[in-house]
Amino acid sequence: MKTLARSSLWLLLGGSLILALSLGIRHGFGLFLPPMSSEFGWGREVFAFAIALQNLIWGLTQPFTGALADRFGAKRTVLVGGVLYAIGLACMSLADSPLSLSLSAGLLIGMGLSGTSFSVILGAVGRAVPMEKRSLAMGIAAAAGSFGQFAMLPGTLGLISWLGWSAALLALGLLVALILPLAAMIEDRPLAKQEGEQSLSEALREACGHSGFWLLALGFFVCGFQVVFIGVHLPAYLVDQHLPALVGTTVLALVGLFNIFGTYIAGWLGGRMSKPRLLCALYLTRAVVILAFISLPLTTWSAYAFGIAMGLLWLSTVPLTNGTVATLFGVRNLSMLGGIVFLFHQLGAFLGGWLGGYLFDRTGSYDLVWQIAVLLSLLAAALNWPVREQPVARLREQEVTA
Repeated sequence: MKTLARSSLWLLLGGSLILALSLGIRHGFGLFLPPMSSEFGWGREVFAFAIALQNLIWGLTQPFTGALADRFGAKRTVLVGGVLYAIGLACMSLADSPLSLSLSAGLLIGMGLSGTSFSVILGAVGRAVPMEKRSLAMGIAAAAGSFGQFAMLPGTLGLISWLGWSAALLALGLLVALILPLAAMIEDRPLAKQEGEQSLSEALREACGHSGFWLLALGFFVCGFQVVFIGVHLPAYLVDQHLPALVGTTVLALVGLFNIFGTYIAGWLGGRMSKPRLLCALYLTRAVVILAFISLPLTTWSAYAFGIAMGLLWLSTVPLTNGTVATLFGVRNLSMLGGIVFLFHQLGAFLGGWLGGYLFDRTGSYDLVWQIAVLLSLLAAALNWPVREQPVARLREQEVTA
């Protein structure tokens, strides 16, 4: 990375810090499920629906925030997203009904995340670095989000224990406000429009007519289902299995810690091997890890082993999926196209978060959802296998004439 321009390194640092805050805090929302549900007498579906709605709103708004970032630069998008995120946390601290929880944790934070997370930040990074370093740079930025998860989860649990869940959310809102000064580091200048360059509608038609685009999107649906189901429901699942609450927090922290290595390695390998083939391997390995976790006797140490293994696979899909989109269609509309693919991730996230609570309230068990997660892993591997990492004809023609 030493050969990158100083401005690119500065942008990468700022983007990494923003992702660490944005995603680190977001990954700790599952810790609020037990205290809020207990205080207000809610079933798990109430909180699960609010977080599922958050992911759905995040996904639905992501293509639009991505398009704005592509056209006007990522800085403004990050600023607006940071404000909405902080306000959402403040409102969530005051939530006392399913509706107020859904409006704060679901609507406001969902919109805030769309401006402060992967599609916007990785789009800016992708435009700032040379093609041969793009996958690695995206892996570094994604790893920063994982470090935030590792660092923030124990901190969030400590805040809840010290201040209570409501004041803890206010404290997290103040931390999110740090995104606003960090946005100054995202000096992302949109690529100058060239004569004869694609319009937004042309870019959409090109991507929508490409089978690889839809296969990547459908595979990413599975990733969303798994990570949100595990992130929201794993702490409660482990408590149900008579393990201390600290074990669930530690497992999610281990996921964050080892995902630092997983995303970096995935980004590094993505510059040297076929990214779709790597995605196939990741999803198949996830199926094996989840199946082993639910089949073998559950102990504190088996839970920790699951956290380590899932951590290596957790967000490794992100640099590989976004890197493949960049290879296929170029970087001019990367935030917008990546946002559409991410929408499918969030549709899966909505289903994983909500279905976990819904089925638990009706069956008293998460067993069926774990089994669905295994089958979806196999499906995602099959979907990514036919994807060919080859630029579209438009880009190949540009290379010939350049």
